[in-house]
Amino acid sequence: MNSIPESVIVVGGGENEEHEVSLASAAAVAEALQDAGYLVDPVTIGRDGIWRLGEQVLGQTPADSLTAVLPALGHADVLFPAVHGLLGEDGTLAALCALTHTRLVGSDLRAGAIGMDKGLTKLVAESVGVRTAPGRVIAAAEIGAIDFEGAVVVKPVSSGSSYGVSLVQDAAQLSDALRTAALFDRRILIESVVRAREIDVAVIREADGSCWAPPPLEIHASGVFDTDTKYDGSAQFTVPAVLTTDESAALIRDARTMFDALGCRGVARMDFFLTADGPVLNEVNTMPGMTAFSQVPRMFAAAGVDYPELITRLVHGATVPGPVRQEALRGTT
Repeated sequence: MNSIPESVIVVGGGENEEHEVSLASAAAVAEALQDAGYLVDPVTIGRDGIWRLGEQVLGQTPADSLTAVLPALGHADVLFPAVHGLLGEDGTLAALCALTHTRLVGSDLRAGAIGMDKGLTKLVAESVGVRTAPGRVIAAAEIGAIDFEGAVVVKPVSSGSSYGVSLVQDAAQLSDALRTAALFDRRILIESVVRAREIDVAVIREADGSCWAPPPLEIHASGVFDTDTKYDGSAQFTVPAVLTTDESAALIRDARTMFDALGCRGVARMDFFLTADGPVLNEVNTMPGMTAFSQVPRMFAAAGVDYPELITRLVHGATVPGPVRQEALRGTT
């Protein structure tokens, strides 16, 4: 059984377009843990890949700075990776923790990597009976040979906060949308537009292994819930979302199904469209926004779990990521 953690490294920043969003999540997490009495070491990964421990720059190259931060990882009880997007949420930091045997808040390499890849997520969803929008993944090299019928959404396969996402209403807009997506990924997802209510569901796995979901949240936005809408304050949220008993049950069932199918730990946010025929999965976030005003904390607040308590529960549930280790098998037959 894990001992009660006392020291936590909170990592923010990262080498992707979600750098500033991640800094906000990391600062909020660090403050909540400090207020709760934890020893907190704030670590920032710069856009240049250089790590910083507090104000101390660790090395002149990414390799040097990673080497310099390893002793801190070795002495910390838990790492809280508040890095969204590539080279963070995609399992990169989970892999580092697996190699150093450091307890991690959140999902391991496999869940992070698959959850970040929208194409693979669709395949997993299909295999467990969770509906997604009709679509296909193409390579950036195929841009000139693509046509379509009807409105579509164009997305980079692995990118967060809706960066590179475009709503395409006619064929004349398609080339520009594909080129925009290609700035963020060499693989591009083209999906049919689903016109429905947008509902988020959070799922948490507690330290004792139990798994549950707070009341879902509804997003109210004009048009696509894109990057600008997410951060300019124009979107409105209703939590708990106004749902029938059957609608809520279907959304939570599908969210938990995906959480288990991906092997998620900690907390994850599943984004759905709610149609007349039931939920349609949009995407999965294995390290969602974590300020007190982000969607996930709002949902847990509606269940009576305030922000400091949520962050503390996530730390208590931290585990060493990776396969079952041999010492865990000793004494078994």
